Parts: sequence; C-alpha cells; structure tokens
Amino acid sequence: MLAAALVLALLESLSYELFFVVSLIGFLVVVELTEPIRITPTWRRRLRWLIPPALLVFGYIVVRRILEILPSGVL
Repeated sequence: MLAAALVLALLESLSYELFFVVSLIGFLVVVELTEPIRITPTWRRRLRWLIPPALLVFGYIVVRRILEILPSGVL
C-alpha cells in the first residue's frame, strides 16, 4: 500500500478513491496468490470477511464515477 501511495503521488493523481482501488486490487491479488492449498488457518478465514464490504465500497466508487461522466440529462 505504501508503494501504491508513492506511485500515485509520483503520478500526481493521489486521491482517496484511487488509493483505495489500487490497494484493494493489491490486497485481492495477495490474498489469492498466498492461499494455502490444503489447510486454511483461522486468521485467513477472518480475512475473507473484509472482502465483501471492500467490494461494496468499490462498487459505490465505480457508480459515482460513472454518474460523474454521464451528462446530466441521461438519468
């Protein structure tokens, strides 16, 4: 997440929304790549509870961005 913040700052496009989206993508990639094959530890099962709320926030950001792009007469 620190690398994401640094890259976004270097590109001069650091915002809470972009930081959240990039961090969420990185989090999901790390969760999938480090998933054990046979045994799932308890802490990892608890980690799965973070994903649905994060995806809801992501959906909210996407809908808000789409509504910003659309002309005002469309809706």
